Amino acid sequence: MKKPRYWLVVPAAGTGRRFGSDLPKQYQEIGGRCMLAHALQAFADWGDLAGTVLAIDDGDRWFAGISVQLPLPVRTVAGGAERMNSVINAVRALQGEADEHDWVLVHDAVRPCLCADDLRRLTESTGADGVGGLLATRVTDTLKKAQDDSNQARVVTTMDRQGLWQAMTPQVFPYGLLRSALEAAQEAGKMLGDEAAAMELAGHRPLLVEGRLDNIKVTQAADLAFAEAILAGHRRV
Repeated sequence: MKKPRYWLVVPAAGTGRRFGSDLPKQYQEIGGRCMLAHALQAFADWGDLAGTVLAIDDGDRWFAGISVQLPLPVRTVAGGAERMNSVINAVRALQGEADEHDWVLVHDAVRPCLCADDLRRLTESTGADGVGGLLATRVTDTLKKAQDDSNQARVVTTMDRQGLWQAMTPQVFPYGLLRSALEAAQEAGKMLGDEAAAMELAGHRPLLVEGRLDNIKVTQAADLAFAEAILAGHRRV
């Protein structure tokens, strides 16, 4: 039986507007390299990819200048207005190359601190699973549901955190199932936050694989220093 292959898809079409900078988040520098290069490093260290597809903005004027920093070969496709659109475009670009039972890893371009050990555990845990899964962490803090009251957030209720997990990336699913799930969600007019949600909508139950807490997503400028400190601890800067 043919060994399944792994393909990497990275939605990287953000323009930086919400980050408060003309330079998109994924190209911000951490320890001398752009964040995107760091985000790809664990996959380069793992070394078991059939190929990598980045979905970048049509008007991207930075990628050509930073591509030499990337630790593995990539090809690009046009991204979309939302993350899900970018992932769909990248997944469709694999049609004709990826087999239905190949695996597709989807990773955020702004998660620069992924460790190769977490990636290995994810792929080993999901390898015998027909559905796939994602890295996640158990929710340990008390969660409050709020509503805005005169531009101030006020508590409505305290949530029961039992059984709650915080989703991360990578997320990994069989190519055929993922493509079908994403396209079904798109046709239904659903704009979902991650690939697991599309799989759930299609009736699947993705596996949760506990990952490291320091696999952070950079969302604001202050996170850059935090990410650099984590990468220094990993000896990657």
